[in-house]
Amino acid sequence: MAPAGPAVERLVEILRRLRAPNGCPWDREQTLASLKKYLLEECYEELEAVDRGDPDRIREELGDVLLQVVFQSQICAEAGWFDFGDVAETLAEKLIRRHPHVFGDVTVRDANEVVQNWERLKRNEEADSLVPKSAMDGVPRTLPALHRAQQIQRRAARCGFDWPTPQGVLEKLEEEVRELREAAQTGSRERMTEELGDLLFTIVNLARAWDLEAEELLQNATDKFVQRFRRMEALAARDGHPLDGRSLEELDRLWEQAKREESSSPGTASE
Repeated sequence: MAPAGPAVERLVEILRRLRAPNGCPWDREQTLASLKKYLLEECYEELEAVDRGDPDRIREELGDVLLQVVFQSQICAEAGWFDFGDVAETLAEKLIRRHPHVFGDVTVRDANEVVQNWERLKRNEEADSLVPKSAMDGVPRTLPALHRAQQIQRRAARCGFDWPTPQGVLEKLEEEVRELREAAQTGSRERMTEELGDLLFTIVNLARAWDLEAEELLQNATDKFVQRFRRMEALAARDGHPLDGRSLEELDRLWEQAKREESSSPGTASE
């Protein structure tokens, strides 16, 4: 493995060169705002690489994420705010401060206690700030909606605002379904929009109550649908007729056939 120090210094110097007056025109035009979408895209691509379990792809995608960090740090350095070294030092100090069980004399029993200590230390740090903090602060609105909802709910639960058991969430879910049906009967788009949003929020709460990640659940369900739909397309092509133009009854038949074939394949389950 390459030594981290020289490799990072080389990367920082490359970004300085790219942003220099005689550097790359595209890189010189970028701003913190223009780079936002690239940082988001690179994070998603790295997550996909992790799901695939491909070490080479993970290494490449982590590099792309690091590029965004160094790139934005260079822009900040040019503005006289801070440089990449300051970013790394701030992170190092935070890690030491938030891990007193490793770098201090605090004793913990398990990973759960580590998380509890981390949150306590974070709250203490925020309390030292002159600006009042809300428990809802620090969860970016730009997160995927399901993930953001689950993070917000976790914040509320840490303050004690939560159902004692998942059964309470299930009952709330049934209540939200009833309210959505009532809204649909009125034909009010405004009411239906609000009640459907409440239903989605409650479903996320149920995922959290069962210690599941709502974002991952929906991704997996979508992947399953895509796989099954492609199987439908293959079945339709086998018959010599595409899906377009078929009746709903025929499409349902193909869907059920795709489910049966899927359930008979090794390592799959049908629902």
